Amino acid sequence: MFDYLVVGAGFAGSVIAERLAKVCDKRVLLVDKRPHIGGNAYDHYNDDGLLVHKYGPHIFHTNSKEIFEHLSLFTEWRSYEHHVLASVDGQLVPIPINLDTINQLYGLRLTSKEVDGFLQSMAEPVAQVRTSEDAVVSKVGRELYEKFFRNYTRKQWDLDPSELDAAVTARIPVRTNRDNRYFTDRYQAMPLRGYTRMFENMLDHPNIKILLNTDYREIAGEIEYDEMVYTGPVDEYFDYRYGKLPYRSLRFKHETHERPVFQPEAVINYPNEHLYTRVTEFKYLTGQEHPKTSIVYEFPQAEGDPYYPVPRPENAELYQKYKALADDELKVHFVGRLATYKYYNMDQVTGQALATFKKISERLPRVQPKSRKRVLYPGNGFRSPSQVLAMGSKVDTERKIA
Repeated sequence: MFDYLVVGAGFAGSVIAERLAKVCDKRVLLVDKRPHIGGNAYDHYNDDGLLVHKYGPHIFHTNSKEIFEHLSLFTEWRSYEHHVLASVDGQLVPIPINLDTINQLYGLRLTSKEVDGFLQSMAEPVAQVRTSEDAVVSKVGRELYEKFFRNYTRKQWDLDPSELDAAVTARIPVRTNRDNRYFTDRYQAMPLRGYTRMFENMLDHPNIKILLNTDYREIAGEIEYDEMVYTGPVDEYFDYRYGKLPYRSLRFKHETHERPVFQPEAVINYPNEHLYTRVTEFKYLTGQEHPKTSIVYEFPQAEGDPYYPVPRPENAELYQKYKALADDELKVHFVGRLATYKYYNMDQVTGQALATFKKISERLPRVQPKSRKRVLYPGNGFRSPSQVLAMGSKVDTERKIA
């Protein structure tokens, strides 16, 4: 007999499972179709001993101290600031577009004040920003839109930006300074020993049982439980009653190369050439020292595991029908990207999971957590969020990953 059946061992399911088990002393069965925990954030050592992200790069960043501190219960951090280059006009230039991007691309020597005027002169007035195309051309104009955004978006979504909601590109910043970080969040770091180790620590509790390689529908009728936390596709839960919600998927091509470094930055975007959208070199992310290096190419595609909800009005309308059904399921809690048909970053999923747990726990009695041995890394203490911030981007770059 279990108190909760949690479907999906990614961020949403694992965060809630740990809280229910530890804080509320509930017996939890965690089920996942895949042969591993961690969801899309799963990482592992390949045949050459290189730590790689199986489902493409996962870069943790957040402005939430609460979320960062919560995940710090289960991992040490390696401070890391992400940088991306884009292959445009035969050059590798910083993305998001900043002062150096413009000067390098056009052979100029503009100052921050001058580049602001330059971008304003290129921007096209848009009366009402409705589409992704509107969002970009209203900021940087048609020429930069064609160089950086249009073809990349077509590859990623198989739709022209004029057919996509403005939210797809509206949050992409344009900077007039030389800040070439991809993210500007207060907390930017990578789990020191990898995401999988973090999930292992999170789920290491006697109240949690894990069942992998299992579709929950195969066992739901045979196992007694009181309530469910569901993190899978919401349309699948309801047997596609109103039809399938559209997603874009990805195909990954992993390679190991017999040299220490493959490319000049962690990620290089290819908006115009090639069928793939970007190439990631994992050693930048992990800080691992190794004579070889591993990369991954990403090829967007229609079929496969669901990764990105397609942001169009008709899809949002279809999701609302499923949400109405989900709201009527009083003993099922729908959490995460797939269950709520929204693209969330890892910190946002964590925040949603913690908020859902809070709602659940408000009607449950609190118990005194049983003391148990903390299973972490011998000889290594946790770093607090303030320590990570103080250490800057050079923390642990010398440390080898075991």
